[in-house]
Amino acid sequence: MNRPSSSRGSASQDTFPLFQGSALEHTVLEAPASRPPSVRGGSHNGLELPGSHPPVCGRVERSEGRVSDIEAPSLRPTVASQQPSPRRRTLLRDPPRGRVTTTSLMNRSLNLMPRGSSEARAGRAVNRHRPIQRLAAVVAVMVCLACTASAHDQIPGTPQTKPIALVGGTIHPIDGRQIENGTVVFDQGKVTAVGKKVALPKGCLRVDVAGKHIYPGLMESLSNIGLAEVNAVRSTIDTDEVGNENGNLRPWVAVNADSEWIPVARAGGVLLASIAPKRGDIRGQSGVIQLDGWTYKDMLLKGDTGLVVDWRGYDSRKSNEADRAKERDERLKRLSDRLETAARYAIARQARPDATPTDLRLEALVPVLEGTTPMIIDADSRREIEAAVSFCVARGIRPIIYGGYDAPLCAAMLTKCDVPVIVHATYRLPLRRHDPYDHPYTLPRRLMDAGIRFAIGGAGAGSPGGGAAARNLPYHAAVAVAYGLPADQALRAITLSPAEIMGVGDRVGSITVGKDATLIVVDGDVLQTESNVTAAYIAGADVDLGSKHKTLAEKYRQKYQRP
Repeated sequence: MNRPSSSRGSASQDTFPLFQGSALEHTVLEAPASRPPSVRGGSHNGLELPGSHPPVCGRVERSEGRVSDIEAPSLRPTVASQQPSPRRRTLLRDPPRGRVTTTSLMNRSLNLMPRGSSEARAGRAVNRHRPIQRLAAVVAVMVCLACTASAHDQIPGTPQTKPIALVGGTIHPIDGRQIENGTVVFDQGKVTAVGKKVALPKGCLRVDVAGKHIYPGLMESLSNIGLAEVNAVRSTIDTDEVGNENGNLRPWVAVNADSEWIPVARAGGVLLASIAPKRGDIRGQSGVIQLDGWTYKDMLLKGDTGLVVDWRGYDSRKSNEADRAKERDERLKRLSDRLETAARYAIARQARPDATPTDLRLEALVPVLEGTTPMIIDADSRREIEAAVSFCVARGIRPIIYGGYDAPLCAAMLTKCDVPVIVHATYRLPLRRHDPYDHPYTLPRRLMDAGIRFAIGGAGAGSPGGGAAARNLPYHAAVAVAYGLPADQALRAITLSPAEIMGVGDRVGSITVGKDATLIVVDGDVLQTESNVTAAYIAGADVDLGSKHKTLAEKYRQKYQRP
């Protein structure tokens, strides 16, 4: 943030940008078209706080125990003392023309009274000597703004109360052969029957889906959906944390269940998402959520599904090979030392739990060292992938590669160690100038040919779009189909494969008896852009498929259909 320059060199200065970036900054604190020569900055904006409040940021000029006039070109609110100077009282009574402030509005109401009336005198006295009332007015405006915060209008589905049968559709179970004119029955959130000739239970709700297709709910891999809302507004983004080692972060507790991105993703068939932080070398834990619910507790399917590590932070970009190797070894030693510290910590906690203080960052590394939680490694180049896999295998850590641009070049190592790859989207440019233009498009097919287990993800947590583009997940798979991947493998890559990689394949990812009834009904091939999801169920609960996109589409459809 740029600080205003001082016109009084000897005094210290601080400012108070209380409403920066908010609607209040533009509606209540509009800057005047021109500044009167006698006015020196923003000390007269009429939105003062009691002098007992400490400054948050910026600069306030202080001299001999009082707040004097300051230079503040941004004209944001500043701290004022309980007893304004005569000059400041004049400014408070007569703000610049064209400027609407809380104080000016109060003064205008007083000016409607006769100038010498007792009511006007009393009002000016209150206005001058009771700044807490102005603070209350500001707080009231801020509360009103908070009450209008964006949230989607869809009500979460209610738990299933009776059996439901989807009859007559084409079933894509993913872990079995396609079933034409089949029936899926589910009760209490679980699939109870799948086949062509299925006896419907008593009291079953029969839903005719003839001519439509039934798929498992699609799953997005390593997204930031629910953790961000408006990419240009920092206060709506909760994907980052200070520091480079935050293995204890659990992002699912920060999920905004009212995010506008969630209904849009559901309308595209995405009912599940693995979310993760995106900043730092050791970024934190990943967790799988269901895209419906009142709170994150309703949405969480499974937490601690992997520790996300950015391997680029441990690689080197130096041009000289010897310098690059030296720097890489130093960084990897730092990671190795951290893991050894976590191992010693686990031993100490087990031997003397009362005498060993809890360290959450080390605690998060213990399951990775024990092999119960995988390490999800963000890596694309061959050098990064081979170094990461070698590092993990030597320590008994289960690696998962996220990105995997050069993974086919490491096929022997990946297949031998059974390391799966999550393809970071197919809508991406080649990483190197000499690569074929379709290199990202053909990556899934090349992984399949190499015998490497893989899943296809969308735009991911750190890409342009991120969770806002989660609705495009089936089209990332469709691009792979256009460039050689069989359609059934593409469907598996966005349903069962990511579920298996993230450790939730026993509950979701396929239409199988005993698994959660998390599925979608589509009026065509889900990989085609002209197809629409007509119904969705998460653990048997009927999900509202409305979204802001649909609401706006209908609004303007009505507008342009009218004469």
